[in-house]
Amino acid sequence: MSHGFETLAIHAGQDPEARTGAVIPPIYQTSTYAQDAVGAPREGYEYSRSGNPTRDALQECLAALEGGPVALAFASGLAAEDTLLRTVCKPGDHVVIPDDAYGGTYRLFAKVAERWGLAYTPAKVSDPDAVRAAIRPGATRIVWVETPTNPLLGIADIAALAAVAHDAGALLVVDNTFASPYLQQPIAFGADVVVHSTTKYVGGHSDVVGGALVAADRTLGEELRYHQNAMGAVNGPFDAWLTLRGIKTLGVRMDRHCDNAERIAAYLDGHAKVGQVIYPGLPSHPGHEVAAKQMRRFGGMISFRAAGGEEHAVQICNSTRLFVLAESLGGVESLIEHPGRMTHASAAGSPLEVPGDLVRLSVGIETVDDLLADLEQALG
Repeated sequence: MSHGFETLAIHAGQDPEARTGAVIPPIYQTSTYAQDAVGAPREGYEYSRSGNPTRDALQECLAALEGGPVALAFASGLAAEDTLLRTVCKPGDHVVIPDDAYGGTYRLFAKVAERWGLAYTPAKVSDPDAVRAAIRPGATRIVWVETPTNPLLGIADIAALAAVAHDAGALLVVDNTFASPYLQQPIAFGADVVVHSTTKYVGGHSDVVGGALVAADRTLGEELRYHQNAMGAVNGPFDAWLTLRGIKTLGVRMDRHCDNAERIAAYLDGHAKVGQVIYPGLPSHPGHEVAAKQMRRFGGMISFRAAGGEEHAVQICNSTRLFVLAESLGGVESLIEHPGRMTHASAAGSPLEVPGDLVRLSVGIETVDDLLADLEQALG
């Protein structure tokens, strides 16, 4: 029997505990496990880097939500990305990345992986022809996509890019952090691997750091599992438990994030102090039709450009009262940041440098009229 998303979020991997009937999966806060005999670990558990029942519950749930056979939970989103790159790529390989990507992802490629011998080329992922042109025949191993991108909220056509990548013998990797599996399931459109910072919408409460990979192919998934164990950046049991708790309300939270973001985007779109509003839910967004095709709704992230330039953007960020000035996103509380000086400072001077007048909002689930009033006073 197939179940709806909200049912899977509450029940997948989370059967009542066998011994006591506890409804919530226990936190198995242990490093090691007693074995029944030499070489005979009980239910396969021998050491918590290699396997932990709490982490397994989270991984089973994530696999169900993204529609893949194997999911793996990591200590952070970047730990997941690093493990993926070193599983799939070798020195001399090449990756196409977004020309508008998360600053930490860019730093991983530019400052870490490139020194290891992995080349990369930024490309506009909303343009399949640009991605195709960036591919190096015989060398490109991965086409790496964010959709929506961070922070300019570009939209990539997942199905079109899957065809481009597969024609070149490459894998399509989709960072689904901004959308969450509730709004978008990239494997259904041809993606080979889905990446998450579970710190964000999946966890949803700004109280835990984590990451995940979901593979569309079981063989690749088991290769990733081997490297997860070999490299060791696993999600701890308490972090896994917190993330599972967050997942249970993912659907209802995302609907409220979207409701609030739609109201705020419409308000900003008509404001004299705002030069441009970037939100996939606006018909003026160049990726609106593609987003409508592959997303359930348009998400809780909004970027806008301050009409008064960079100093005005900084002033707005410093003036809000409910929107908390902070990095990260996807929590129940609303956040505001200046990407150029905060999350994307590492991309300064590169092809991924973001405009200085850009402000990024992570719209929370507060009363939307209160959020609108806060932005009104901050815009001045």
